[in-house]
Amino acid sequence: MRPVLPDSVTTRAARTGRRIECDLMPKPDDLIIDIAALVESGQSNQMSLTVVAGGAVITGRLAPEAVWRQRVSEVLTDSAQLGDFSVVFGAPAKKDGPPTHLHFHVARILQGTVGIPETGGMYRIAIEDVSAWTVGDFSYSDH
Repeated sequence: MRPVLPDSVTTRAARTGRRIECDLMPKPDDLIIDIAALVESGQSNQMSLTVVAGGAVITGRLAPEAVWRQRVSEVLTDSAQLGDFSVVFGAPAKKDGPPTHLHFHVARILQGTVGIPETGGMYRIAIEDVSAWTVGDFSYSDH
């Protein structure tokens, strides 16, 4: 038996030609939006968070978007192949409304018994894609 979807969902899926997106999904967690807003205010960049998004577990420290963009821009500037893209990240962030993304630095995707990359990376995750989260940075130990 096929599920019955509201007309707005099936119409949008046909129009976009993409996966079905449902308007019935709950809105993002207000608590995580408040955490992101506090980080964005520049009052703290020491907040460690672990989230589940799209089935992936990502753990690391949150950064304000401007700091995150600057760091990505610096990394790209130093790359012979990707230097031209640094200007995209050097542009100021648009600030209208509450935060819509989490900006992780020193972050890892947890896979099995390892974190990828071991040294940490830079990730941007839409808050609406977070299905679960907890405060803290997870790591594995052989002990």
